[in-house]
Amino acid sequence: MDLNVRRSDLLRELHLFQGIVERKNTIPILANVLFEATDDGSLKLLATDLEVGLRCCCPAKVSKTGSLTIPAKKIYEIVRALPETEIQIRQGPKGSVEISADEFKSRMQTLPFEDFPKLAKPGEGLRRLLPREALREMVTKTQFAITGEDTRFFLNGALFVLTAEQMRLVATDGHRLALVSALRKSEKKDEEETSVILPKKTLLELARLLADGDGDVQYESTENHLFFEVNGRQLISRMIDAKFPSYERVIPEGNDKNIEFERDRLMSAIKRVAVLSSERSRAVKFLIDKEKVEVVSNSPEVGEAKEVLFVDYTGPKLEICFNAQYVLDFLGVTEAGGINLEFKDEKSQAVLRPGSTDGCDYTYVIMPMRV
Repeated sequence: MDLNVRRSDLLRELHLFQGIVERKNTIPILANVLFEATDDGSLKLLATDLEVGLRCCCPAKVSKTGSLTIPAKKIYEIVRALPETEIQIRQGPKGSVEISADEFKSRMQTLPFEDFPKLAKPGEGLRRLLPREALREMVTKTQFAITGEDTRFFLNGALFVLTAEQMRLVATDGHRLALVSALRKSEKKDEEETSVILPKKTLLELARLLADGDGDVQYESTENHLFFEVNGRQLISRMIDAKFPSYERVIPEGNDKNIEFERDRLMSAIKRVAVLSSERSRAVKFLIDKEKVEVVSNSPEVGEAKEVLFVDYTGPKLEICFNAQYVLDFLGVTEAGGINLEFKDEKSQAVLRPGSTDGCDYTYVIMPMRV
């Protein structure tokens, strides 16, 4: 293999692989990116951790076709450190690769490209178009509510529901639930409803791909894999084989009290008060009274803090305790100027919603804390 590629073109693609490739890996080949120089004048790149994979390509001047693997972190660091120039990548002797640019020359040992795992390819499944901006917003507003590593596999991902007219994304960690829905137009009016669980890492990598560019996202699902095509790049993901809990039951219907807050004012107050909350529980109390809410924290080891917010409320006096970070997660991804807190009492699930919606409906259910 022998090719030349612009530094900016290669760096853009290598950057996207950094989240795919695991830093700690028991299978050495998975720490590598597969480079394939083709006779159509392009460089195809592929990386995977066996759960999530990414296919990319960038323009190149190919002198000799071929394939090889290169350590993902090392090639990224080298290319990032170079000035904007043309980079030559060529097969070296004894299983090595030579990378040079201007006066810089290097050689790295590689692993056989034959050892690189074969990734799934789209089949004959139904291809669907998803509105890009709505999907990006949905991912942003749910991914933080997915648990890290739970023995309940269904909580390690988000439920993605697709109908002919709507798409929904639901995530929960057992303490809170984020639900976002958006309209879509299907090319087939009789399209069947489908639902799959997307792994957390898939959502994180999808968010990276959706951050730039425009145009709809092409989506396809097969028996075991999901495919998202974004700007000519293809994200491949295994789906979580489990049954997602009946999330509809978690969303309360009897919340008869409502307070509207200014988003920025509430977020600032919680950030300040939470500084003196317990590091373990991160608890802040909402002391709700007529026309005001006191946001309070109290920790025997640290101290106490409170801030008063004036609101339009004439209901009974209540005291509700929340995890400060859970509330801040919601406020941090909501663009609306006003926020509605819907609640029933001190023990029942509360609901946070944006005061206005811009394309997506957003519901955030949060369990009060008992402290």
